[in-house]
Amino acid sequence: MYDIEGLTPEQTERIRKTRERVIDSIGKNMDLYGVTLSIGHLYGYMYFKQGPVTLDELSQSLGMSKTSMSTGVRTLLDLKMIEKVWGKGTRKDLFEPSSDWYQTFSDYFSIKWRKAVESNMNVMNRSLKEIQDMKHEYGDNEQVTALLANDEQKIADAMKYYRWLLRLIEALETGKIYELIPKEE
Repeated sequence: MYDIEGLTPEQTERIRKTRERVIDSIGKNMDLYGVTLSIGHLYGYMYFKQGPVTLDELSQSLGMSKTSMSTGVRTLLDLKMIEKVWGKGTRKDLFEPSSDWYQTFSDYFSIKWRKAVESNMNVMNRSLKEIQDMKHEYGDNEQVTALLANDEQKIADAMKYYRWLLRLIEALETGKIYELIPKEE
């Protein structure tokens, strides 16, 4: 299961326990990426696997159905955490984990954050337009005008944050983030 042939049973067991502890930790933390514990374990297993694997190998090694395995692999592909690779002499799809965790983080959070920010900014802009319309309509009512001005300021403050977040996303996408916080080599 863990590509550790030729070792003594004691060596194999110690290495297995060490790897499983890391795999479990990876699995538990994958909720950060919005995936289940089992998909996190799948990624952890693939991370320690020496070379690419097929769905059949994954299913057999992890004791999961091929359907569940296929769903997990598709999720990891969508997150760009694994890649489909070519293998000489095989017709089956082969998969291996992405080796660049920095890029995986950048890709995932850039995509998720951009989608959320754009959605929120659209809502905010629509609300600002409605506030402007109401200010015009209720301009003679000081209480309503004051309330609308307060709401308008809160939305303007939120928009500053979203514009900042877009700059952070751009820094992730372009790699400029690594000028501020260098990767460890």
